Amino acid sequence: MTKTSKIYISGHTGTAGSAILKKLISLGYTNIIYKSHSELDLMDCKRVDDFFSCERPEYVFCTAAKMIPIGQNNKADILYENTLIQNNIIHNSYKYKVKKMISLGSSWMYPESSVNPIKEKELFNSYFNKHAEPYALAKAHCAKMIEYYNRDYGTQFIFTPLTNLYGPCKELDLDKSRVFIAMMRKIHLAKLYFEDNFDGLKKDTGLYKIDEIISFLNINGIFKDRLELWGTGNTRREFLFSEDLADACIFLMNTNIDFQKNCLINIGTGVDITIKELSEMMSMAIKYKGRIIFDASKPDSNMNRLLDISNINKLGWKCKTDLDTGIQFMYNWYIDRNGI
Repeated sequence: MTKTSKIYISGHTGTAGSAILKKLISLGYTNIIYKSHSELDLMDCKRVDDFFSCERPEYVFCTAAKMIPIGQNNKADILYENTLIQNNIIHNSYKYKVKKMISLGSSWMYPESSVNPIKEKELFNSYFNKHAEPYALAKAHCAKMIEYYNRDYGTQFIFTPLTNLYGPCKELDLDKSRVFIAMMRKIHLAKLYFEDNFDGLKKDTGLYKIDEIISFLNINGIFKDRLELWGTGNTRREFLFSEDLADACIFLMNTNIDFQKNCLINIGTGVDITIKELSEMMSMAIKYKGRIIFDASKPDSNMNRLLDISNINKLGWKCKTDLDTGIQFMYNWYIDRNGI
């Protein structure tokens, strides 16, 4: 990519898309295009075709996706909407001669029985996890679409499964947010409660009556002397900072790759930890002095997710941000964002 190349980012307000946008701007790229959902519905085949026909982007970062909200079971929507979004972007990137396109996936698309660290070749070796199945099917479909378009039409498209992503985000609701930000917010709230900082609790929760605040905290496992988290805490996860993801995607865009052999490339850190260890690291960064208890009677995931990143490492990219640094960055961001 040159600094004036026309670059399109779908999903530019999400954690991944916003990080890519920020990184491109910081590097001096000046011809970046993006649209809100109201401006461009990526499930609308005609509108997406018209957009590509009019704008003619040279490079495309496809980060738009519909995730499975915690506790919800709208599997048909997840499969239908993700497949439509991907098909429209992939086909129009081919049709309007996009030079390179990257589409993001997830470690959750790999089979439940995959052995860690998970290699790209594991994708179709067994069955998907039942909870993640609609999302996994959509992303596996995307990976095959990219493989076939590269083979049949000579396109230069890449599919990048990535591990648990964290970074500045819009979703802070404890019932909907991802494990990293949900745990960070819970530990922060537990710290405020432990220190009797009700002014801080009012700012964070938006509640003003003490009994309402305490009820909200208790419902979410937060008590005066302890924080209760679901599961055993033994599940292992790998966490990737959004700025490193952006760096990896831009690196892949600017690297010569054999797209017949390397259209599927994992992005990760190469390091995993238990959820319990993550809670301990966050407690130290947040300076929470209470206890953290894991409730083994509550549901726990048995899917350990660590990606094999040897392929992207061989190309010359390595993750720069260690987890301690990422946690401290995110907590500072959270505090500044909420003015606490």
